[in-house]
Amino acid sequence: MKSFLRKLLGVCLTVVPGAAVANPACPICTIAIGAGVGVAEQLGVPTAVVGIWAGALLTLLGYWAAKFCDSRGWNFPGRNALLIGLSVAMIGFAYVGDLDYSPVWIWNVLYLDPIIFGALVGMVVFILVEKLYEFMKLKNGGHAHFPFERVVLPVVALALCSWLICFCY
Repeated sequence: MKSFLRKLLGVCLTVVPGAAVANPACPICTIAIGAGVGVAEQLGVPTAVVGIWAGALLTLLGYWAAKFCDSRGWNFPGRNALLIGLSVAMIGFAYVGDLDYSPVWIWNVLYLDPIIFGALVGMVVFILVEKLYEFMKLKNGGHAHFPFERVVLPVVALALCSWLICFCY
């Protein structure tokens, strides 16, 4: 039993990604998104908006998992999509005790729970902004246009998306 617990502890310690391994996005952005989720819940922000920020945070964690797998040489077809998809699917576990699953019609097109809708929107926005940042950086000779551009772009995009969802939903 002791050897099993030692092995389990060893696996847990090697699975935790460190700063040197996980660099797809700035840790400051991760903290900003995580803090945004907690503050929004306490302020009574609609669940779709909370879902946007939670979806972006979970997408970032999926990126980190993919980066960790890269460092270990664990490659298989569809790995990145699977890791990001599973990461965003964790939204159900994060709020399992806090929210009831109550799907509603969103713009008379989708019949989804607002937090799941928000998480999907947050995931798509975060991925698109990361790709936009890489494109902008490539066009600028491999350099950011201004300090903390990698932090500012996703936070501003998510804030604008939250504003749009809050007033148009």
